[in-house]
Amino acid sequence: MKYYLAVDIGASSGRHIVGWKEGEELKTEEVFRFPNGVKELDGHLTWDIDALLSNVKEGIAEAKKRFGDISCMSIDTWGVDYVLLKGDETVYPCYGYRDKRTEAVIPIVHGIVPFEELYAHTGIQYQPFNTIYQLYCDKLAGRLEGVTDFLMVPEYLMYRLTGVKKHEYTNATTGGFINAKARDYDREILSKLGLPEKLFGEISMPGTCVGEYEGIKVVLCPTHDTASAVEGLPLPDGAMFLSSGTWSLLGMKLAQPETSEKSRKANFTNEGGVGYIRYLKNIMGLWIIQNLQKMLGISFGEMVDLARSSSYEKLFDVNLPCFLEPFHIREDILRELGETELSDADVINSVYRSLAYSYGQAVRELEEATGKAPEYLYIGGGGAKNQYLNELTEQYTGKKVVALPIEATALGNLKIQMESCPA
Repeated sequence: MKYYLAVDIGASSGRHIVGWKEGEELKTEEVFRFPNGVKELDGHLTWDIDALLSNVKEGIAEAKKRFGDISCMSIDTWGVDYVLLKGDETVYPCYGYRDKRTEAVIPIVHGIVPFEELYAHTGIQYQPFNTIYQLYCDKLAGRLEGVTDFLMVPEYLMYRLTGVKKHEYTNATTGGFINAKARDYDREILSKLGLPEKLFGEISMPGTCVGEYEGIKVVLCPTHDTASAVEGLPLPDGAMFLSSGTWSLLGMKLAQPETSEKSRKANFTNEGGVGYIRYLKNIMGLWIIQNLQKMLGISFGEMVDLARSSSYEKLFDVNLPCFLEPFHIREDILRELGETELSDADVINSVYRSLAYSYGQAVRELEEATGKAPEYLYIGGGGAKNQYLNELTEQYTGKKVVALPIEATALGNLKIQMESCPA
C-alpha cells in the first residue's frame, strides 16, 4: 500500500491527512490537527512561522507512527503571505496579510503602475494585502536589503524540510505580479517597481518534485489552498463553484484569463489552476463567524441554532475593510447595521444573511462577465456543512446548491501527489 500525506494549513488551523487508494476509491484519515492564527507583535499582525514548521514536523512524525512508510507529501496554505530569507537565515517577522502595513504604500505603487495596468497584466483583483504591495512595503522599509530569496509560506515550509527552494505557480498568482497570459513573473511590472529581480526565480507547476524529508518524497501540490480545493471538488464542465472557508471564493474554471475592464470593475481575479484559470471573486467568508465563535465561546452548531431562532433580516457589507481585523468585529457589525445593541442571535443571523447576499451579488457579476448562467452552485469546504447557510445561499443566489461537505483542499492536494507519484 502506498500512502500519501497532505498537510493543509488554513488561517485558523492546520491538519495532516493521509490518503491511499483501495481499488479506485480514495481513502483518507486525519492523523494530526493543530491551531493557527495571527499574533500581535509590536502593533503588527504576524505568523509564528517557527511554530508552524514545528507543527508540520510533529504531524509528519504522527503520520509515520500511524502508517509506517509515507511515500509522498505536500503542503498547501492560504495565499499572499511569504517569508524573506538571507541565504538560509529567516528574516523576522513573517507578516500576516490582515496587517495594515500596506495602507500607506498602495497609492505609491499605483502612482508608479496604475491599477488598471496591473490588472491588464496580471488579472488579479485589488486586495490591500496582495503580495506586490507587501513586498513594496518591505522595499521602502529597507527589509529587502541583503535578502536573497522570498518564498510563499508553503514553499518556505517545504524548503525547511528539504533544503530546496521552489516557486509554485498557483500560489504565486495570488500575489499580483504573475502575467496572466504568460503564466510567469511579469518582469516589466517588477522592474517599474524596482523589486530585486533575483528574488523571482523559475516558476514550477504542481506535480514538480521538491526533494525529500526523512525518506518521504516532497512534491508541489497546488500550494494555494483554494487551488487544491478546486482540484478536490468533483465539478462538471462549466460549473460554478464556491469554496467556503475562512474566505469564500466564488468562480468558474476558464481556459484563458479574463482581464477586461468589465472584469476589473467587478473586482474578479484570475488565479492559477492546474491547466486552467480560476476566475473567481474573494468574499469575506466565515472569518466573521469564526471570530464571533471565539468571542462567544459556543460551538458553530449552537451559532446556527441561534441564527435560526432570529427573525432579524437587516444586512451589511461583509467585505468592508474594517472586518479584516479580528479585534472589534461585533462593534463593527453593530455600527454598520446602525444599531446600538442586538442579541447574539440577531447578530449571527445578520452575518449569515449578509454573507449569502454577497454570494448573490457575486453570482450575478460572474454571469455578466462570462455570459454563462449555470443552474447549480457547487459548494465545498467547511462551509458546505452549514445547512442554514446553504439554504440562505439558495435564497439569495437563485441557484440550486449542491453541497460537497468534504475535505476538498486535502483531496486536491492528494490528487496531484498521486498523479505525480503513482502507486
